Amino acid sequence: MTAYAVLDSPIGEILLTGEDGALTRLYMAPFDADPAWEHDPDALAEPLRQLTEYFAGERRDFELTLAPAGTDFQRQVWDRLLEIPYGETTTYGALALALGDPRKVRAVGLANGRNPISIVVPCHRVIGADGSLVGYGGGLERKRALLAHEAEVAAGFRATLW
Repeated sequence: MTAYAVLDSPIGEILLTGEDGALTRLYMAPFDADPAWEHDPDALAEPLRQLTEYFAGERRDFELTLAPAGTDFQRQVWDRLLEIPYGETTTYGALALALGDPRKVRAVGLANGRNPISIVVPCHRVIGADGSLVGYGGGLERKRALLAHEAEVAAGFRATLW
């Protein structure tokens, strides 16, 4: 059974889903909970706690069991996203190169865009080759806010965006 819970965050409501103790999805508003899902915040207590700590500037790394649904290539890209240090960014081209084929920039971008567990799997840390903020399913304002939050926390300051 898929459990879900909603977190009220500084960037709006976030819907989390989980199965068998693993986080499976994280959606930013607007969203609709599937009627087949069971509202069970207790089942998602740990992801809710860690996300709350992240937004409070008290957590840089997540320690959660993740179970994103995707193709092998998508999972390879998402694994690379987990390697991007907190408060830093990389480009789609750098990710494609790290995966062994710099010609797969577009495929990396598509996989990045299909990341079902944003924030925890930090797709917001991927930017355009020219340093511009591009392609974020949660919207560029949220991407900008997440990057600014991480930059401030990484610099040793408590975020003042919220």
